[in-house]
This record gives sequence, structure tokens and C-alpha cells, in this order.
Amino acid sequence: MRLQTEDRLNTNFHGTTIVAVRRDDGVAIAGDGQITLGNTIMKKSAIKLRRLKGGEVLSGFAGSTADALTLFDKFESKLEQYRGNIKRAVVELAKDWRTDKVLRRLEALLLVVDIKHIFIVSGSGDVIEPEDGIAAIGSGGPYALAAARMLTRHTEMGAKEVAEEALKAAAEICIYTNDCVTVESLP
Repeated sequence: MRLQTEDRLNTNFHGTTIVAVRRDDGVAIAGDGQITLGNTIMKKSAIKLRRLKGGEVLSGFAGSTADALTLFDKFESKLEQYRGNIKRAVVELAKDWRTDKVLRRLEALLLVVDIKHIFIVSGSGDVIEPEDGIAAIGSGGPYALAAARMLTRHTEMGAKEVAEEALKAAAEICIYTNDCVTVESLP
């Protein structure tokens, strides 16, 4: 079951990589800038991260841009509805995403973080909070995840540096990921 979930979370979306790392008192999320259409690179410096709730919540997406923007808006409204409770907001978003006839067709994944939590949210109803404070989505997700885990185990780098370096490592392997990296961090 775990392998099936990981396959669904990482291989369906070509064209992006997002990684989040929580370490010590900080959390960071990084995304590459490449937008791919088929086998063509359309843009190299897109921003796939967004600050929500006055900057207290960070989010990144993998998948269709229009679908991801719709999900950002839905997630932000859930955050407002549940007064900033990120756990409740991701669960309610996943429920709506899975059951709504229009939302169910959206092809994207969200990775959302605040200072205490990291969640991956999918349209299949998955809400995953990693045990080790590291998560990644998108076609280069497995590479970024592996790099981030090794960097946290074998260096003293902070969350922001780990996220950035892990994404750069993924860019060296995944053809749908580039090294034009955007990083957002808290606090």
C-alpha cells in the first residue's frame, strides 16, 4: 500500500519538484522553476510556492498550474474557515477534493507547511504528515527527498539550506526539474 501511495504522489506529475524540510526551530519549502509542456521546456523561472495566512503557512504545488491555483484558493479559504488550524484545513480540503465532481478532476498535489507541520495533500483523499519532517512531491520528489534525508543526517545545515541543496540534487537527476530554485522559510 505504501508503494502505491508513493507512486501516485510522485510519478503522475511531470514538470516540477517541491521539497519541505523542518529542522530545529525552522521550516523551509523549495521549488524548482521549470514548466514543461510535453517534452518542451516552456519556462525556467516559474514560482510554484505561495505564502498563505499572512505568511504563516507556505505551500507548493506539483501538477497542472491552473488546477494548483484553484487548490491554493480552496486551501486558503479552508484556513480562514478553520481559523488557521492547518490540520483541519488540509483534512477538509482533501474531503472536498475527493468528493466534489469538479475538484475531483484536478490534477495536482499540494505540499503545505507551517512552523509545526508538513502535509502532502492529494485529490485521492491522502493527507500525509511525514514522520521525519521532510516531504517532497513531483517528478523529482524521490530524489529531493533522499538528498534532504542524507543532508539532515550528515550535516548541520539549516532547513533552508537543506531544502535548496536537495532540490539542486534532484535537478541533476530529473529531466523535469531545473536548478532555478525558489525557497521560502519560517520563521
